[in-house]
Amino acid sequence: MPKQIIEIIHGVGHENVQATHHSTVEFTKDAALSIKGDCVLVVSANKGLGDLSPEFKTNLKKQNARVTIKIEAGDVSEEIQAQGSPNLTLAHPDEMVLRKSDFVSDRTLGIYANKAAKDLSRELVMKLKNPAQKVKITLTVRA
Repeated sequence: MPKQIIEIIHGVGHENVQATHHSTVEFTKDAALSIKGDCVLVVSANKGLGDLSPEFKTNLKKQNARVTIKIEAGDVSEEIQAQGSPNLTLAHPDEMVLRKSDFVSDRTLGIYANKAAKDLSRELVMKLKNPAQKVKITLTVRA
C-alpha cells in the first residue's frame, strides 16, 4: 500500500482570478493579483512549496509519486491529479504551480496535471473571484 501524506493550505479568493490559463494552476502567498495572473486561483496562502513538510517533499520526489489537489471554496470543490518527480526542488517560498507539461522549476508542485486553470468548473471560479471566500487546499501525496 502506498504511503499517503497530507498537507493542508488555507488561502482566499481574489477579484482578479481569471482561471483561463491553458497549462498551469497556481497558488500564492502574495495578497495581490494582477489581471495577467490568469493561472492563479488562490492568494494569501499560508504555505509556499518551501513550507511543506520534509516527509511530504521526500515522498513527492519519488519516481512514481502521485498527488491529489483538492480545492474547496464554500460548498464547491474540485480535484486535480498530478505526478511528482525526482526533479522537483519544492523550494519556492511563496508559490505552488501545477503543470500539464513535464516542465520543472523551483515553483513546480506537480507535473502532468489532468487539469489547468481553464479546465476548472466556472462555479468554483466564481467562488474564487470573491476576496472574502476562504479556500482550503488539501494536498495528498501517495508514493
